[in-house]
Amino acid sequence: MSILCAIPLISLLFSCTEVSYETIKLRRPTTIDCKGQAYNKGKVTELQILADDVTIKRCKINGSIRTIGLGRNGESKGVKESSITLGHTARAQAAAPKNTVLYKVTITGHGRIPLYLGPGTTRLTIYDSTLNGRSDSVALYLDAESGHNIIRNNKFNVDGDFTLRQFRVREVIAVDGSADNQILSNTINNAKGGGIYLYRNCGEGGTVRHQAPQNNFIAGNTIDNTGGYGIWLGSRNGGRSYCDNDKGFPFGSSKNDGDFANDNIVRGNTGKVRDDGSRNQVSIASILSTGTFDEEDLAEFAETLVAGRLDDIYALD
Repeated sequence: MSILCAIPLISLLFSCTEVSYETIKLRRPTTIDCKGQAYNKGKVTELQILADDVTIKRCKINGSIRTIGLGRNGESKGVKESSITLGHTARAQAAAPKNTVLYKVTITGHGRIPLYLGPGTTRLTIYDSTLNGRSDSVALYLDAESGHNIIRNNKFNVDGDFTLRQFRVREVIAVDGSADNQILSNTINNAKGGGIYLYRNCGEGGTVRHQAPQNNFIAGNTIDNTGGYGIWLGSRNGGRSYCDNDKGFPFGSSKNDGDFANDNIVRGNTGKVRDDGSRNQVSIASILSTGTFDEEDLAEFAETLVAGRLDDIYALD
């Protein structure tokens, strides 16, 4: 619990209640089908995925899901140690879970980020699912060096708390140094601090961030943002007190604190778009009131999709 929560006024104004989570670790390939029932008898649980080829479908998860490879987050010891030499992105991706499928799951948060894709996570698909409850941060976090993930046709109804750490309400989806993802046809409600933000978290914890948030395809999302932007490409570009904590190396965020949120495709979303990157394809003219896009739009960008993965999802029923 934050030290600030010991101040009576702070504890009254903001959420300072800590909820105890049970931890369950999935260490081998597996398929879990709850058939619409609660996972782990409805106990507040952090489900940690440490293996490739894990499928979770039709489950009501009270708590959170987190994928873990070199470390729990970007500041973990293993991640930091790997980050100070070239080849870090490949090492992080080799160590992290691949081919995770989350299908028709409901995740109800109790403070921790409901869905956290840890450093290096690749080829995770979440489809036809709902994230609700509350978070002390964002609803979905794509951490450093992750990529090639699909977030499609989901509903985000998470109540983001005013964070004491950043003293603001966070965006709903954070794409932090994550590349080549597809964020398609999602409904993002209650986006008080913004919808989908792309950035690279320079220097936090002394970890050098190598990969930039590039080549992401963001289309057809309905974003109800009452604050911030619906989509912000390059939302930080340095400007954090910890940006110098990774200095001394001639690469990545150690060399340059910029986000480099470049070469992304943004099309057919609702909500304001701010572009602080380069060479992004932002189609203002195609923004629709419904935030939808048809199969012809999808076919136009078919080369950006990972072949066969969505067909596999449809077959899960």
